[in-house]
Order: sequence, then C-alpha cells, then structure tokens
Amino acid sequence: MFSKLFRRVSETIGSGRRFAGPAGKRLYAVGDIHGRLDLLDDLLGRIRTDIAERPVGSAAIVFLGDLIDRGPQSAGVIDRVSTLGAFPARSLCLLGNHEEALLRVLAAEPGLAYDWLGYGGDACCESYGVDATALTAMDEPRIAMVLAKAIPPRHIAFLKECGDTVRFGDYLLVHAGIRPGVAIEDQQPKDLRWIRQPFLSDAHDHGCMVIHGHTISDGVDRRPNRIGIDTGAYRTGILTAAVVEGTDIHFIATGDQTPAGCDQPGLIVVDGPLAST
Repeated sequence: MFSKLFRRVSETIGSGRRFAGPAGKRLYAVGDIHGRLDLLDDLLGRIRTDIAERPVGSAAIVFLGDLIDRGPQSAGVIDRVSTLGAFPARSLCLLGNHEEALLRVLAAEPGLAYDWLGYGGDACCESYGVDATALTAMDEPRIAMVLAKAIPPRHIAFLKECGDTVRFGDYLLVHAGIRPGVAIEDQQPKDLRWIRQPFLSDAHDHGCMVIHGHTISDGVDRRPNRIGIDTGAYRTGILTAAVVEGTDIHFIATGDQTPAGCDQPGLIVVDGPLAST
C-alpha cells in the first residue's frame, strides 16, 4: 500500500468524550510545509492513493499555514497549493505567521523585513529569484517594491484569501492555537497565527479538539485537548497529515525514519519536547 498510515486512534478526553467529524466526510489536515515542495508532492500522492483505496463521499484537505520560508521552494509550494482544482479533495488554506509576515513586508511595514529575512524569508526570496543578501542593503519600501515585482500577483492574492480557522465537526483547525478561555468566535488573528503559551500547556477542554501546526515536536504531539502536527518538515523530511473520519483519526507522513519507540517506519505519536519555530 503506497500510503503510510500510522497509529489509528479514537480521540477522547478525560471525561470520556469522543470527538468526531461530520458523517460521510473525511478531512486531511496538513502541517507546516516551509518550502519543501518535494515533501508536499510526496504527501499529496499518498493522500490521493488513500482516497482512491478508501473512497468517501466528501473529502477536504486543509493546509495549516507556513507554506513558505526556510525550505528552498516557497514559490513552488504556493503555486502547487493554489492550483489543486483537479485534486480529489476540496482544498482550503490557513494563513500562518510566516505568510502574515510576508504580507506585512510587502506592505512595507516598518521594522519587520530584516527580521523576516533572518528567520527564513531569505529562502523565500531566493525561490522567487531575488537575491536575499542584496535586500539587506535596501530600505523597507524598496524591499517591498522588489518583492512585489518578483512575486506573481496571483500568489499574493491567494495568500490574502487564506482564512484563520476551519471547523470540521468537533475539530477546530488553526495554524498556531487558540487563547484558552476565549470563545472561538472571539479569538484574535494574532493568537491564531502566533500563540504558543499558554495554549501549549493548557489542559482545559476547549469545547473542541484543536489541530494545529506552528510548534515543532518530535512526532505528532497528542494531548487531551489538542493535536500538534508540525513535525519539522523543512529539517526532518517528515511532513504530516492528520486524517479525520467519523470518530477515527490517524496520520499519513513522508519519510522512512524509525524514531525510538516506534515499531514501524515513519511517524510516532508522542508527547514530546517542544521546539521553537
């Protein structure tokens, strides 16, 4: 079987509550890609095969953001994700903090461009044929102008249309997380795209199971109230998708590594250490 399926589990919380997606529908939530077009194409192939081998009435694929930066092919990733019309699943994309930063740099927001170049934006620039080193000698309005000329308008328009949340039955998909104790409808974009604490350490029931990226873990980071699927694709070669159908959730991933404690190649579900992205 071409698609690698990893530990199949039913999500419950301490109270015995079970989380479920809508009947007759399947969700593929894809973690942070960060310019790794090779891994994206690999994962899309696995998802396509999974759908062919296990037909479902309706399938959706949601990209959790951070398509760009750090890896070598940000431009190619945006191009691929924005042109999936023929894919056998409806596609949606959330805005990650890295896409937000790029849009703010394009708006010539003061005090941001040089920091963005330093935490992965340089690789994004190079993928569009722009010399990132040369940009560091320019002022921010000039940087914005050079990038706006290099990046296809349809890529910019696509990023501006990305949302912040997707609800799938009892699951809430976001890029970074949510502010604990704040109603979902009152969450702020800054938190949805950037938060780590207190979200990561909060153990309260959010009223839904949150699936998120943004914070790298050694494997899928499963907690009673959230599931982190940023497995550090740009540096580990492991790009992960959570697959939700009814009360079942399992994972598809790229890579052939066998982490400690896993009895099969690929991905292990862990409560592992957290690393900054």
